[in-house]
Amino acid sequence: MKPIRRLAAPAFMALGLLAPALAALGLALSGFPAAAQPRDTLVLCQTLEPPILDPSGGAAAAIREVTYGNIFEGLVAYDRDGKVVPALAREWSTSADGLVWQFRLRPAQFHDGSPVTAADVKFSFERAVAPDSKNAQKWIFEPIAGIATPAPDLVEITLKSFTADFLEGLAMGDATVFSAATIGKAATEPVGTGPYRFVRWQRGDRLLLERHDGWWGAKPALKSVTFRFISDPQAQVSALLAGDCDAHTNLGAHEAVAQLRADPRLAVTIGRTEGETIVAINNAKVPFSDLRVRQAMAMAVDRRLVNEGAVSGLGTPIGSHFSPNHPAYLDLTAERPVDLAKARALLAAAGYPNGFATTLRLPPPAYARRSGEIVAAMLGQIGIRATIEPLEWPQWLERVFRNKDFDMTIVAHVEPLDVNIYARDNYYFGYQSPEVKQAYGLTKTARSEAERREAFRKIQRQITGDQVNLFLFMLPKITVARKGLTGLWPNWPVPANPLAELRWE
Repeated sequence: MKPIRRLAAPAFMALGLLAPALAALGLALSGFPAAAQPRDTLVLCQTLEPPILDPSGGAAAAIREVTYGNIFEGLVAYDRDGKVVPALAREWSTSADGLVWQFRLRPAQFHDGSPVTAADVKFSFERAVAPDSKNAQKWIFEPIAGIATPAPDLVEITLKSFTADFLEGLAMGDATVFSAATIGKAATEPVGTGPYRFVRWQRGDRLLLERHDGWWGAKPALKSVTFRFISDPQAQVSALLAGDCDAHTNLGAHEAVAQLRADPRLAVTIGRTEGETIVAINNAKVPFSDLRVRQAMAMAVDRRLVNEGAVSGLGTPIGSHFSPNHPAYLDLTAERPVDLAKARALLAAAGYPNGFATTLRLPPPAYARRSGEIVAAMLGQIGIRATIEPLEWPQWLERVFRNKDFDMTIVAHVEPLDVNIYARDNYYFGYQSPEVKQAYGLTKTARSEAERREAFRKIQRQITGDQVNLFLFMLPKITVARKGLTGLWPNWPVPANPLAELRWE
């Protein structure tokens, strides 16, 4: 770990003159920038750099960490408690049968000064569901039968059938409202409606946003915010201690929590995410297409030890792809206990008495790299020889997620209620189940919350029984900030850092 940087005083400078000299230079003896630093600016650090800035054009959570509620907005949004609240729509209503939704837009403008109209909403949603769309959450828009714009500030959406989670879907970053005039720049020079406008992006390092004074909401306290991207966990800690980061939104160095908590200049919060961390398995590829092989792998991997080793025990072990934060959660962690002898017997029955060689392709986050080392060692106990191949995030998205060129990988799926991925056709881990599709359909059509919860529970039981993937733990959210900075979300119902809520006290 790098030491805190300090200025060396010339030999002739008396000790009594050192502090005033440093203060005049705007530096603090503690190693942090002095308290006199402008209180309307912020350096916010995060682990991953977004590959693009269009949240409707990529699945990476890092896109939303920068853009959600900052550059871009939708009709509605999630607040810090996971509740759907107004955004560009100031109010909405639905017909008695739930088929027609009306959204009344508030007066708002894009960063280029053009007004937000119902036509922009229609354009954005129709673009999202178009055949050539790269939107990662097309399910949000698929129930839509038609979109009418009876007035510039009124959007009327008619659904094909009742859809219980329609409003929840519209609160996600994938349902962003764009302008047709500037959509071509959304990936690299975005023009949105949010409280902050894009200024510049120095790839590989940082991105600068400035306050948009034409925003419809209350004026944010911060005039400008710099996002810095630091992937190495120890470099994250060093940057916080040196004052190069005012806050880190999701620290990768879980083992440094005690050290950071002991620093009187910093505040540390351990929160929750919706990130189910899994060993994703290519179910469509031999030998993983054999249920016995996947069961054997599950019996070799002790998720509690992975949780301890990868995130210092701060995660919550899970036995299926579902968040313990949701009332429909089932604790299935005891369904397939560790049993190396039984695991070897299953491999032998599947035709692999001596195990087999495989590849574990890992994206950059520390939780994935650390989990990978532990999982590979555990699989080795039953003869599965896993070679680890580190990938950068764009490589992982292209090879693993889009092209399904992998055996195994480790990743956290961070969107709320993303168990729906097990009902999708052609999803990256190659799983197909009529039972899951039927149960997922019931979560969409259920008229009562009890019926919807039971459908979610059926999905959990099915994917655990089919051992689609190895379910490890819920990713914790470790927020570290300079004391005096308020408004950061302690939990992540969605991966987001709404800057308009931040201020220096």
